[in-house]
Amino acid sequence: MKLPTHDAAAREIPEESSHRVVLPRRTPVAPLRQVARRLLMALLVLVATVAIVWIDRDEYHDNANGSVDFLDCVYYATVTLSTTGYGDIVPYGDGARLLNILLITPLRVLFLIILVGTTLEVLTERTREQWQLNRWRNALRDHTVIVGFGTKGRSAAQTLRATGLTRDRIVIVDPSPKVIDSAVAEGFAGVVGDATRSDVLVRAEIQRARQVVIATQRDDTAVLVSLTARQLNKKANIVAAVREEENAPLLRQSGADMVITSASAAGRLLGLSVHSPSAGTVLEDLIQQGSGLDLIERPVVKAEVGKSVRETDDLIVSVLRGHRLLGYDDPAASPLQAADRVITIVRAASAEQQDGPTKPGVKPMIPGTGVSPMAPVRRDD
Repeated sequence: MKLPTHDAAAREIPEESSHRVVLPRRTPVAPLRQVARRLLMALLVLVATVAIVWIDRDEYHDNANGSVDFLDCVYYATVTLSTTGYGDIVPYGDGARLLNILLITPLRVLFLIILVGTTLEVLTERTREQWQLNRWRNALRDHTVIVGFGTKGRSAAQTLRATGLTRDRIVIVDPSPKVIDSAVAEGFAGVVGDATRSDVLVRAEIQRARQVVIATQRDDTAVLVSLTARQLNKKANIVAAVREEENAPLLRQSGADMVITSASAAGRLLGLSVHSPSAGTVLEDLIQQGSGLDLIERPVVKAEVGKSVRETDDLIVSVLRGHRLLGYDDPAASPLQAADRVITIVRAASAEQQDGPTKPGVKPMIPGTGVSPMAPVRRDD
């Protein structure tokens, strides 16, 4: 199988657009609206200055005719706020000079800030983004990196969200800036770049990630991403999707812990749905987290230790004991041990339970179990 150095989608983006980390942000204000707001603020400052000068116009002197009318007040306010200051109209009274010090000078400074507001805003925005980025990197631990945000990657993110993983614990990596913008709009952090390059994955803090989901469009790209990810993180649980069954062994050799053949899985579901539509509906419900019935993996709770598989409240279909996966009808599966993990079928949580607020530091519970979702097994080698 030919292994290109870059994904095909990555060649379509310019070099300066790659290697960017994009964090979720508030909806920006339209440029025309920002300009209109600044012009209005500048006009209000000008009107306030004209009013101050007009009220105290008797203490101003015009070198042309000695008196100051309304037009002279507007003229004086304009040249004063713009710091031009021709000197043809000057305050000679103590009150006028005091007002210049206390009111007009601060208004002049405010007017200048509005004029250079664009530059200041850019500097402030860049400083804020850099501060947020540093804070995000320092706080990111045991997160999930999803490489590719197409149909498979988006579905994987939705499933992770349904199992209780928050958006700030998911990082999306994709070579397309438009795709990353879409992910950021949904509340995920994103990294623009080719995931076959180690520096791009490092920007996603993959070296501290707990899980990596590889959902690229090409099998050869998935192999390269898996190799790079495993080199950077020896203990992460890597799950990858491939289109062709023949590429699955190569992907496992490259470091993937679990390989899902998307074309074969879809074909099996199609065949099952043709032979038994009801069974196909149930299976689709099981793999769609958050609705109907959910197929979940969790640790054995204290009350279940010593019981038979059939004596538990949940419908247990398999027991994971060490590295052995035992079926529910396997005599060795019973009794349950404290170190076991079980794969069960439970009723999905309601929308209110999924979207309701949780206390800080409290993990979401699996419905019907009273335990938190099971974390993926970390590699020891």
